[in-house]
Amino acid sequence: MKRRDFLKTTSALMGGTILYGLGSNSAAAQGEPVSGGTLIWGHSETTQNLDMHQTGTASTGRVLENVHDSIVTVDENLTVIPHLAESFEISEDGLTYTFTLRDDVMFHNGAKMTSADVKYSFERCMNPDTGAVNFEVFNNVASIETPDDLTVIITLDQVNAPFLSRLAENGAGVIMPVDSGDVQGNTPIGCGPFKFVRREFGNEVELEGFADYWGGAPYLDKVIAREITEPTVRLTGLRTGELHMINDIPADRIGEIEDDPDLQVVAWFPLNWDFVNFNHEFEPFKDPKVREAFDYMIDKQVLLEGALWGQGEVTASPSYPTSASYNHDLEQRPQDIEKAKALLQEAGYGPGELSVTFKATTNYPYHIESAQIMLEWFRLAGVEANIEQLTWSDWLSQVWVDKDFEISMMNFFTLWEPDFLYYSLWNTEGAFNYRKISNPTVDELTAKARVTVDPEERAGIYKEVQKVIHDETLDVILWFRNGTIGAQPSVGGLDTIVHPNGSNLNFHKVWLSS
Repeated sequence: MKRRDFLKTTSALMGGTILYGLGSNSAAAQGEPVSGGTLIWGHSETTQNLDMHQTGTASTGRVLENVHDSIVTVDENLTVIPHLAESFEISEDGLTYTFTLRDDVMFHNGAKMTSADVKYSFERCMNPDTGAVNFEVFNNVASIETPDDLTVIITLDQVNAPFLSRLAENGAGVIMPVDSGDVQGNTPIGCGPFKFVRREFGNEVELEGFADYWGGAPYLDKVIAREITEPTVRLTGLRTGELHMINDIPADRIGEIEDDPDLQVVAWFPLNWDFVNFNHEFEPFKDPKVREAFDYMIDKQVLLEGALWGQGEVTASPSYPTSASYNHDLEQRPQDIEKAKALLQEAGYGPGELSVTFKATTNYPYHIESAQIMLEWFRLAGVEANIEQLTWSDWLSQVWVDKDFEISMMNFFTLWEPDFLYYSLWNTEGAFNYRKISNPTVDELTAKARVTVDPEERAGIYKEVQKVIHDETLDVILWFRNGTIGAQPSVGGLDTIVHPNGSNLNFHKVWLSS
């Protein structure tokens, strides 16, 4: 699949299904699976806290996806299906969820999974002292009962329409062994297809195939994730054979790799979405006119071409492209520097009277490039601006945790579930609301959506939320980014590696032919 054809396809997919396919030069490794070998993966990001309850980064989740399993998951259509639970039932009033667990699940520490582990995991996640990023998934849980080793009964105090789907995503439904919480941050223990062996922080993570995995032992003996954030270094490692596969092929080199008969390419849409963030407690950005002015400074399509070489699709909505909640009526504001100047003037900021620092992380090199382009536009509008480049750890510490920033940029993965997306990111109490946004209308709508069972009505509520985000310029939504993997001919099973959410990578059915 050539780049120009790929981009045409992504445009057509905004109302269809997720694009996922092997490139035209990928047939070599698609034979019969074989067992054995160590796969070296050039991971484009660095892992952080390894506790699946506490981590909020997709970079870490992409590794832990192979260590942990959830009580439920989703199929290729993002429909919730049983996983560690063999089946589940929901009462007619929507308040009681009964899970019947599989009887053949073993943890990496040799213990057999029972209902006690489910109760422990969920109560740990909902405990404020844990610091779990998904604590609010369990806000309406009134009780968790375990009448026997294979039955878990969860009772809610009010209807929570997205409860089940939230258990399928981002670690909320992950099951850990009883009393393992103290070690999860450094030596995670799960029941997934691979066991954690070791990590050299900022360098690599080693996983070992788990022979007793309930879904069948993986083909690979080991996976070593080498953390290489520099795109060129990552690509060089693939070309020289030092790496078996990499994710995030450099955007300006994708065509070259697709044309190489000695390499495989996997491409899909979307991998993630990106947006520009304002700290809503920074005095200038308390004024919606200032936020709107910055939106008018940005040419989204030019930025996409300049920073990502067109490898994506601009969007005014962060909803998953195929979601019923995607608001197709929204349009991005066009670049209009004069309009931006006028809005700043109305807000009391003349030329040179507003100064901002843009904090961007080197973990995403294209964020640095985006910031450099945007700063030129900011200066054209009379705003004094500078870039502060941060490592991933420093960005997480300063921007995510301490909320010490003025303007920044980030991308989010795996947010196909609209409650996870809109409540977590834009509700005042949302776990991912690092921008200090507090909008009463958004709070009211996201709370209303949780008790709205009818799917069409619920989707309509989220469309209203998107309109508020856009009209009030709570953030500036930029684009969906394409996902890519490059691999040696010896890597098989690449058609199984990308999770339906478009972000996580699962190595369970991947193999090496030599």
